[in-house]
Amino acid sequence: MKLEELKSDWGLIIIGGGITGAGIFREAVRMGLDVLLLEKQDFAWGTSSRSSKLIHGGLRYLKEKRFLLTRASVNEREYLLKHAPGLVESLGFLMPVYDKQRPGKKMLSIGLSLYDMIALEKQHRFYEAAEFSSLIPQIKQEALLGGFLFFDAQVDDARLVLRLINEAVASGGIAMNYITADKINRNACGEVIGITVKDTETHEVKNLSTPTVINATGSWAEELHPSPKPKLHLRPLWGSHLIFPSRVLPLSHAVSFVHPWDNRPVFVIPWEGSLLLGTTDVDHKKDLSKEPAISEEEISYLMEGFKTMFPSVDISLKDCLSTFAGIRPILSKGKLSPSEESREHIVWTDKGLVTITGGKLTTFRRSALDALKAVKPFLTPGKIKGPRAPVFFKVPGHPEKDYGLPVSVWHRLYGRYGERANDLVSMAAPEDLSYIPGTHTLWAELPFAAKHEQVGHLSDLLLRRVRIGLLTPQGGKAYLNRIHKICKDALPWDKKRWRKEIKSYLKHWDCYYSLPQKYAAEPAWSKPFSFRKFRENLKDFFQKIIYGK
Repeated sequence: MKLEELKSDWGLIIIGGGITGAGIFREAVRMGLDVLLLEKQDFAWGTSSRSSKLIHGGLRYLKEKRFLLTRASVNEREYLLKHAPGLVESLGFLMPVYDKQRPGKKMLSIGLSLYDMIALEKQHRFYEAAEFSSLIPQIKQEALLGGFLFFDAQVDDARLVLRLINEAVASGGIAMNYITADKINRNACGEVIGITVKDTETHEVKNLSTPTVINATGSWAEELHPSPKPKLHLRPLWGSHLIFPSRVLPLSHAVSFVHPWDNRPVFVIPWEGSLLLGTTDVDHKKDLSKEPAISEEEISYLMEGFKTMFPSVDISLKDCLSTFAGIRPILSKGKLSPSEESREHIVWTDKGLVTITGGKLTTFRRSALDALKAVKPFLTPGKIKGPRAPVFFKVPGHPEKDYGLPVSVWHRLYGRYGERANDLVSMAAPEDLSYIPGTHTLWAELPFAAKHEQVGHLSDLLLRRVRIGLLTPQGGKAYLNRIHKICKDALPWDKKRWRKEIKSYLKHWDCYYSLPQKYAAEPAWSKPFSFRKFRENLKDFFQKIIYGK
């Protein structure tokens, strides 16, 4: 749909197509509201495609005495595990415990026991050193006392956003990406009467009427609605990750450990056939309008943590598939370190403009319901369904025809695409019902997403609709010819546009998802020292000097 084709009057307009906006959109449509969702970039472009891919209860929040947040997070984790199988999946975590480590075994045991009480199920146990080492032999052995096994969950964050949006659209809502909300319009009494929007691509401008607007723009929220509390403002925090192929350290469980530099929790997670190393947590001091990218300091921090915890693993930055960085919208009074700041959301109301910011990926439903309660006085009568109402369409346990695909593949497709997975497979060419090398993604997902999921640019397709831009070397450069071949009928682009998109995508990937340029020639510190290799190189050097070989 083009902006000029969009109707002018709406019951509710939501600005922001990340997880918060998508969650509100889904709930608002289920209430029967006449609702429009707008995103100035692509859906899930910001933090919601650059998270740590975890649906978790927030074990560390217990240390900070945020018991209600932990309780809400654990409850939401259990809800999503039940209602979004194939998209949200249980993930075991191994946590080593060392002598003189803080927190120690006793405190961790108390915290995990509280975690289990909230979940109403014992989900952790402690292994002595020998048994723990058998679970992960590569772990640092010095001063190892043992370790815990506990469970949280993981997700493809961008697909979670897209499933919420797609099912809301299927229920009657309208969602548009690449539309910027330029201005909130008010009457003489200061009440919201609409917004002025602009098409990011064509620069077309249009005025839309509505009695209420929800500002769900995350770290950018104060650009539309400054905080009404003088001492409480958004504190954007930067978090970055490195992605490696799973062969570097084959894992069946995630590993959570404390970093030797600052005692912060860091993790290594198996995700989509790769290995995810993260995360950092530092103040974002750059221009919010600029897309984030990992810094050299963060690379050093993450690699040092990994090498300290897994000293025997032969890892090199040359193995790194990709990087990504995201900005967390944290509400702060400016007195705590980044890792100690609250992840709870907050709602501001101003005569029809409701701003919601902060919060966690895990608790997006709670954020949505709180935002809709705040706008209720401005809406036509509608019933807000409680947090126990199913947020997703129910999908079949198995297809009527499996097309030769195993149950595990259908499980994953239903989780990411809902009931539309049946169409995805039935419309696919037989040769496209196979995995893209190094990933859990089928070739058939590309043309389906290209045709049905508002893809505006090649980066939308490869970095968010599917994740092969993160999971394959050089952002999937070797597969671009095949991608063009199978997607050319699904996208309205001529040959010139395709060439432009490919060139733009590769440049974009190189700027924001690859290692910084200085690591093209990898620093020596990232390679384990090998005396044997040193001796061989020295021998070769002298042979060249003496014999000219």
